[in-house]
Amino acid sequence: MSEVKHHIVAYRDHILVLMALITLTIITVLITSVELGPYNTAAAMLIATIKAVTVLLYFMHLKFDMKIYRIMATIVILIFMAVIVVTFFDYLYR
Repeated sequence: MSEVKHHIVAYRDHILVLMALITLTIITVLITSVELGPYNTAAAMLIATIKAVTVLLYFMHLKFDMKIYRIMATIVILIFMAVIVVTFFDYLYR
């Protein structure tokens, strides 16, 4: 038999994550009505990143898996963020 540990997530946790994702989506839509200049896109991308991390942790079970998976996902996200930052600097200083 395998030594895999199963975890059971309460419905309450799923509801809280759902509410957080809905709230962040509403904030993303509302941020378009606020004039932030070139930072509108940056703010929307920041909120999207928070939503992506939430999905990774709860729905892809990184919160409950071995630590190495979380480290690998963090490295990928950091590289992605570096690419985005370089892209925004290129866009802002043209």
